[in-house]
Amino acid sequence: MKYGYARVSTKGQLDGNSIEEQTTAIKNLYSDAEIVVESYSGAKERPLFNQILEKAQQDDYVIVTKLDRFCRSTKEGLEYIDLLMNKGVKIHILNMGLIENTPMGRLIVTNLLAFAEFERAMIIERTQGGKQIAKQRADFKEGRPKKYNAKKIAHALELLQSYSYRQVEEMTGISKSTLVRAKRNQSIL
Repeated sequence: MKYGYARVSTKGQLDGNSIEEQTTAIKNLYSDAEIVVESYSGAKERPLFNQILEKAQQDDYVIVTKLDRFCRSTKEGLEYIDLLMNKGVKIHILNMGLIENTPMGRLIVTNLLAFAEFERAMIIERTQGGKQIAKQRADFKEGRPKKYNAKKIAHALELLQSYSYRQVEEMTGISKSTLVRAKRNQSIL
């Protein structure tokens, strides 16, 4: 059996990690692979991946496109590799190759896992550092920027005096829930 595992942690993930790109890459090499798709952050439990770990047996394959789809830390990666190799399961990380059950294969994969974990830690550190710098600016606002400015919301609220929520939503593209929230906030002020 060949288990292709594809995972995204965010909607519309970029840089070769979209579900479509992962499944296509796996199917290009293993057209008979059973693709398992999961949408979980690597930090959380991955129930479908855990099922693959349990089901996989001698001479099966576990296939992922990149190391970060397989594991998030050196310790976790080595545990998965040991578990699968002890069962006689072959592991193919497409951008690295087949992981060999030899001392040299283990050395190479251990180093790659350590570098991947280091890279992830550095990304988190840079992101946090950038956020701390941004917080010092007077115009800093936490979270996602507003989709509609005050002028557009005010116009939509004016339209509500003559039209229904549904009609205003169709005319402006502003959802009913946003309009209700804006109207409620307007009455508070």
